[in-house]
Amino acid sequence: MKAFINYIADPVYSFTIVTILYIMMIKKVEWFAQKSVGLALMIGTVVSMILLLLDDVFLVNFMITTDNVPIIYLLLIVAWTTWYSIYRGIENDKRIAAGEPPIEGTPENREKVWAWPNLVYTELFVMIACTVFLIAWAVAFKSPLEEPANPTWAPNPAKAPWYFLGLQEMLVYFDPWLAGVVLPGLIVVGLIAIPYLDINPKGNGYYTFKERKFAITTFLYGWLVLWIFLIIVGTAMRGPNWTFYGPFEVWDAHKLVASNNINVSEIFWIRMLGKGLPASIMIRELPGLLLTFIYFVAGAWGITKYWGYKYLARMGQARYWLMMLLILSMTSLPVKMYLRWFLNLKYIVSMPEFEFNI
Repeated sequence: MKAFINYIADPVYSFTIVTILYIMMIKKVEWFAQKSVGLALMIGTVVSMILLLLDDVFLVNFMITTDNVPIIYLLLIVAWTTWYSIYRGIENDKRIAAGEPPIEGTPENREKVWAWPNLVYTELFVMIACTVFLIAWAVAFKSPLEEPANPTWAPNPAKAPWYFLGLQEMLVYFDPWLAGVVLPGLIVVGLIAIPYLDINPKGNGYYTFKERKFAITTFLYGWLVLWIFLIIVGTAMRGPNWTFYGPFEVWDAHKLVASNNINVSEIFWIRMLGKGLPASIMIRELPGLLLTFIYFVAGAWGITKYWGYKYLARMGQARYWLMMLLILSMTSLPVKMYLRWFLNLKYIVSMPEFEFNI
């Protein structure tokens, strides 16, 4: 069983499995929103975590520093809040379909209170409780301080704090400026821009799923699959030399995985045409530039023709095409991951002369 889990935990398989499970969750969202399913998910998550922590190898690899403790809370909180928000949304959708107001719109829930003192007092108590929790945590778990920085030695593996491990995992598939600056910037800008791009007034002030299905589905895929999952991979499944290890596999600093990565320009000019790389940078990278152009143009056209035309009519040209840019930029991450796994593709466009690699 442990060998099987180590095998399917490989990102090639686990990422695909997580994506399929996410699609199934969206397709069967009403089934997923049942209380029995939510209870089973919570019990399954807790039991799985306990069984994992009982294994000595996983305990050493995953819990070797107290920095990883928040991951356990993260998994539990994400599982609960995701299910609960969908559950509330489905309940409201049923009420709206029956001609009733959402739960938040009933007379007893429409009463308003002042921000001061009601809200401020609540926030103050929460701040005090969080402070007490952090102090207790700091006393119970010693701070994982290491020796003073030494420029002649680096830890192996060298990992960022757990909340940045999603970005560090992206560095495996993208150039540092793209994974560390551009993609996070697009994520932040995209989240800020959502209220201004999707001007659908439905779903404001109450939980819903059907009335904001596209927005919720897109956000949850980016949050659960492209962020939380990558944090888990970077935390529990990356060992020395940033090599992948299964959750029950002993870390070995001598383990090296051979990888002959290649660029699109090399595939086109050398493998397909049997020639050397052109001296001109633009001609050399023309195949990759054309593929990038086709990806954005064909992707936007396909989405618009088969599904997005109704949003185009509602949102207008400027809002809609900006939304398409953000969506296609987000989906470029799983596309690039699969290209790396199956074709050993390093860069689609490689211009180290200008520090431009995608």
